[in-house]
Amino acid sequence: MSAMHARPSPLPLRLDGVSFAAGGVSILERVTLSLGAGPRTVILGPNGAGKSVLLRVCHGLLRPTQGKIAWAHEVRGGPRPDAMVFQRPVMLRRSVRANVEYGLKLQGLARGERRRIALARLEAVGLAHLADRPARRLSGGEQQRVALARAWALEPAILFLDEPTASLDPAATRMVEAIVLAMHGAGTKIVMTTHDLGQARRLADEIVFVHRGRIVEHAPAAKFFAGPSAPEAAAFIRGELPV
Repeated sequence: MSAMHARPSPLPLRLDGVSFAAGGVSILERVTLSLGAGPRTVILGPNGAGKSVLLRVCHGLLRPTQGKIAWAHEVRGGPRPDAMVFQRPVMLRRSVRANVEYGLKLQGLARGERRRIALARLEAVGLAHLADRPARRLSGGEQQRVALARAWALEPAILFLDEPTASLDPAATRMVEAIVLAMHGAGTKIVMTTHDLGQARRLADEIVFVHRGRIVEHAPAAKFFAGPSAPEAAAFIRGELPV
């Protein structure tokens, strides 16, 4: 059993009345949300709704202007219980394997153990044969799979994904989606932003619909797509930009 699974789950992650403003502009307004273990959560909404900012606040990259964020169980001094993958991942100027090993090195794992875990995760994302290649020479889809392997190596309790396939072609998108499903199957909570309705239908167990910095609907995916209760969400599904 891994160290992550040996300790109590830090989930749910709870947001209570969280707001965020920058430059005098309100981006999130009084968001209350509980992200528990289990269902794949897709944060859906039009561009500019505040989806990416919401993820960054959850991950600790941005500090809320108001409100509180708290884990159910927090281990002080230990590794973060979450990881995040961005739309355009940053590759370190080193090999693919070294990119995946980087976070494990920061956690103090021995070299042999880092190598074993990194190669296992690269095998899982179909890139073990490129382990020694410079990561920055890979295609965009391959780099995104390296980013997923790097996150998976840390065994996060929750993985935040910010539009991870927005820059990818359909084949690369399907590969990334398959990896996301595999990570969920291995026990990682998935929280993902997208404005792609097809992707949301494929991946979501529950939908959090964001409009103008507010959560206007939070429902099981099947119920949401059968008929959302919020007029803004219904307009979005019809292909109309909510106003």
